[in-house]
Amino acid sequence: MNLAIDIGNTFSKMAVFSDGNITETYRYPEISENITESIFNDYPEIKKTILSSVKNIDPKIIELIKSKSKIFIELSETTKIPIENLYHSKSTLGKDRLASAVGANNIFPNTNVLVIDMGTAITIDFVNDKNQYLGGNISPGLETRFKALNHFTGKLPLLQKKEQFDVLAKNTEDAIISGVQNGIIYELDGYINHLKNNYDDLKVILTGGDAFFFDKKLKNTIFVNSNLNFIGLNIILETNTAQ
Repeated sequence: MNLAIDIGNTFSKMAVFSDGNITETYRYPEISENITESIFNDYPEIKKTILSSVKNIDPKIIELIKSKSKIFIELSETTKIPIENLYHSKSTLGKDRLASAVGANNIFPNTNVLVIDMGTAITIDFVNDKNQYLGGNISPGLETRFKALNHFTGKLPLLQKKEQFDVLAKNTEDAIISGVQNGIIYELDGYINHLKNNYDDLKVILTGGDAFFFDKKLKNTIFVNSNLNFIGLNIILETNTAQ
């Protein structure tokens, strides 16, 4: 069994794999020694672990994971991956972005595929049909945009996403909601349309916390996979430990 750990800006997420399939997933505000210990106690068959983190982790947790795993890999720019990485500043590329790109390529190999990850930030990442990661872009996520309007203005309230919204709003609260949500929709549809015009048979995968909120609101046909990052991490783990 394998364990994939993804430490993000907002949550710490973990997935247990058995024979390449996800057996269990966990999500916590913060990872801890007790949480880590309990997962290994529940699944003593775990032999290999991969860690991807956007922030520093308590060294005691790292040592605990190493002590419980026969093989431990901490994802970095030097870790072997099954696609060609053409990003210029590999050391600054988010590990979650790289893992999702690998996961997307595993689902659609030898295919042009765009990954849209909708979390604290919205990231778009593109892998071409030659299995090359070409890069992508980063912009504020849904909740981040609402918070920014509230924080950087004197009178605009802090609002949350709303299922029903118009193109043109008739009051200020609806104008914020429509502006934020339509802005994201037009932004993403613009990227998708541009890439469709330049790359044949483009596949689009949506992942991240707000993926299901937007999947039916985009004009383009997309696939939603909330475990894309985990899939990529497990593929990277297997790539580095294959006999």
